[in-house]
Order: sequence, then C-alpha cells, then structure tokens
Amino acid sequence: MAGGNGELKLLGQWASPFVTRVKLALTLKGLSYEYVEEDLRNKSELLLSINPVHKSVPVLIHNGKAICESPVILQYIDEAFASTGPSLLPADPYDRAIARFWVAYIDDKLGPPWDRVFRAKTDEERAEAMRETFAAAGTLERALKECSTGMDFFAGDGVGYVDIVVGSLIPWVKATSVLAGAELVDAAEMPLLAAWIDRFGELDMAKAVLQDADSLVEHGRMLMAKNAARASNNG
Repeated sequence: MAGGNGELKLLGQWASPFVTRVKLALTLKGLSYEYVEEDLRNKSELLLSINPVHKSVPVLIHNGKAICESPVILQYIDEAFASTGPSLLPADPYDRAIARFWVAYIDDKLGPPWDRVFRAKTDEERAEAMRETFAAAGTLERALKECSTGMDFFAGDGVGYVDIVVGSLIPWVKATSVLAGAELVDAAEMPLLAAWIDRFGELDMAKAVLQDADSLVEHGRMLMAKNAARASNNG
C-alpha cells in the first residue's frame, strides 16, 4: 500500500456493498487506511457527528475531513489521489459521463428493488421485488457490451469506476441466488456479465476485499426473518 497519502480512515459496516466499493477503490489505488466497523443499531458519536445528514456509512475521513456517500467518495479518491495508482474514471468527458450514468442506474434502478427483496413483508412483495431486480440486472448485460467494446471490463482493458461499483455487488449476487433459489446472473441469459463476474473475482483486490457469500446468506436470512416478524407483529 502506498504511503504519504495523509491519514485515511473508513467508517463502514461489513455487509454493505457501498462500503465495499470504497474498500475496492482504496485497494486499487494502493492506499493504506484504517477501517472502523460501525454498529448501525448503535451508531457511534463519531459517525453521527461527521455525517449528520444521512447518519450512514460509508464515510471516508481524510486528514480529519469527512466525505460521505459512496459515489462522492469514489470520485474524491480519484481526484485527491490522481497521481497514485490507476484512474477510476476515464479522461474523456463523454466516457466519464457514461460511467457516471451507469453508476446512477445501479443506485436508482437496481439497488432499491434488490433491497426490497430482503425487507418485503409478504411473499408477493418479495416476488415482485425479485422480478424488478432481475430486469434491472439484465440491463447491465447491455451496459457491459456497450462500455467494454469487447474488452475485459466496463472500463475497457482495466478496472474502472463502473467495475468497482458492480464488483462490490458480486457477493450479494451469489447470496441472493441462494436465498431466491434462482441465479440472479444466469450465464445463459447474461453471458457477458457472468464471465465478467468470474474475471473480476479472480483479481487480487477482489480476493482481498469481497465478503464471503455464505456469511451474507446468513445475514440476508436474518434481515428477512426480522422483517417478517415485524410484519407479523404489525398485522
């Protein structure tokens, strides 16, 4: 890991793909940092004081200054450490806009229904959330074809902004497939994305950062059971 980058501290929660994004970016850049695990059921005074608006993780603290929300953090890392490691965003303005578009798509169109899979109060709500999640994931197959132009990654021949964001979801793709009883990324339906997942998973930074899928399966079951109990009590 590179030194001389000033003090970097990351507040996170182990299961969060948003936190994983930041870990991947820092690792790709070769930046050393201190990681602080947050209990989101009992948020620390530090978290509440440095992120009073959202009160959520991740938060990156760089030389005492807090940067919040994962897309903002990733772009900050790319700009603040432009001379360190590979760039996350491409140099061309149009290509940068396209990368930002797909990250916004993931956060706006893929993330919300996926989250509802675990927070649904009824089987019908969960089934509808899964249908929306499958549809949104399918769109990423087309995105990969357009962005990669036949090369290995969304960014072309190397890992970039969109790769990091999609890569942070890989353990949850595997966990959701177990919990749902159906492949979220089916190699027959999404061959490019399935091959990309295998390729990304073999990267050293992925092996160092990505969560164990079995642990996420247990975490997902806990979330589903908790929300089912809450729905029963409210009913």
